[in-house]
Amino acid sequence: MKIFNSFKEKIPLPIRLFLGKAVLFFIVWKIIYGVFFVNTNSLDTILTSHVADASVFVLNNFTSMDNFEAVSEVYEETFGGEVVLNKASTIYHNNYIVLNIADACNGLELIVLYIGFIVCMPSKFLRKALYIAIGIILLDIANILRCVGLIYLREYYHAYFEFAHHYIFKIVVYSVTFLIWVVYTRKIHLKNEVIPV
Repeated sequence: MKIFNSFKEKIPLPIRLFLGKAVLFFIVWKIIYGVFFVNTNSLDTILTSHVADASVFVLNNFTSMDNFEAVSEVYEETFGGEVVLNKASTIYHNNYIVLNIADACNGLELIVLYIGFIVCMPSKFLRKALYIAIGIILLDIANILRCVGLIYLREYYHAYFEFAHHYIFKIVVYSVTFLIWVVYTRKIHLKNEVIPV
């Protein structure tokens, strides 16, 4: 216990407050998600379908390509000998699959991470609400453009698809998140934060 207390005392109070809020936010989110959303899959399904539909809209209306459609599908995968049903939004181009958007790729966890950071930082409620709203919109747009970019690579530069999917586009989306955080934290002074009594 002495080691823990001495280590704790070396961490500045504002950092301890931020970390405490972050852990609490994470626990609350996981409980809410586990109780209300994990079995119904409703939040993931809505967001995954939205990303697919918006990607198709952009491709059909703002690029030289057309004939894209998004379809919600259920498919089977085998993990360790056990068959698991998964949902995905599949994007077709001229009746050929060009992209599957799984729930893990819909941006929900990144949006929650972003919101958690904003909530945990000391600032006025209206400023937090504004940055949360703007950030969600920007992250959603970034994720849609990521899917559009992946489809473009799949269609024209297939050799680069896997690398871009696993590395380049993730770096881009996380960079957008980081830049919004940087802009948000410019006017925050952690040294002034105190423990509410």
